[in-house]
Amino acid sequence: MRVGEVATAPGGRVGSMRDGVLDQTFLLTGGDNSPNNYLLNVGHTGGGGWTTPRHRHTFDQVRYVLKGRYPVAKGVVMEEGSVGYFPESVHYGPQDRPEGLEMMVCQFGGASGQGFLSIPQREAANAALAKKGTFKDGVFTWIDEKGQRHNKDGSEACYEEATGKKSVYSKPRYDNIIIMEPAAYDWVSDDAKGVYMKWLGTFTERDTRLGFIRLDAGATFSAGMQPSIELLFLSKGAVTVQGKEYGERSAFEFAKNEGPIAVHAVQPSEFFCMVLPRF
Repeated sequence: MRVGEVATAPGGRVGSMRDGVLDQTFLLTGGDNSPNNYLLNVGHTGGGGWTTPRHRHTFDQVRYVLKGRYPVAKGVVMEEGSVGYFPESVHYGPQDRPEGLEMMVCQFGGASGQGFLSIPQREAANAALAKKGTFKDGVFTWIDEKGQRHNKDGSEACYEEATGKKSVYSKPRYDNIIIMEPAAYDWVSDDAKGVYMKWLGTFTERDTRLGFIRLDAGATFSAGMQPSIELLFLSKGAVTVQGKEYGERSAFEFAKNEGPIAVHAVQPSEFFCMVLPRF
């Protein structure tokens, strides 16, 4: 088990590949060069907002809006409390995050197995690219040795600089991003007393799962019982795990089949739950 707490987790401002101000707290990260590498962060949009052009990635993303409204594309807005699944290879945007927006984001390797770049890999690539060209409006521009001008999406340029490989997108498994409204789902009682589940969906052949877990005060949930990495983000309440108490916006990683590990609710509590793809 690993735990990340907002008060002590590292953070930083998103690199120069996009326009605007986006500060992130990095609660948990996976292992480099693993198909299940991931980054779980809480982001806060600063003054002036933060924008990107329409683009896509070679990895999956999950977004959970904690505060505010998130304009994810033209005419598409995720309301506070909503959850979005952004599959690899599927275009989205242009996005225009307003000042004050707070959102939990988990980026992780998708079903194709291409993995996800770690923060150090990404930032090293950004620094190298800054010596070769410029980023503007989410696009990286450079001039080659023949004097020809080139443009590339900033995220693609970062990936290719870090890996030395051209971005290759798997055939999209979905034709669009998937936005879920948790308030429209019912809670389903678990076998354990005082524990309730609200699974939102299971995605791809590798069984990525998204949902919520609710605990009454005094109830205990058995974590670490999944066949892949299980991530829990405490959105409400307080819990104790292995003798230590944790508050809101703490994040927990449980390795596959690591449990049972008892998560005990000190007060009524709620987790956002993700089970990463099975490899």
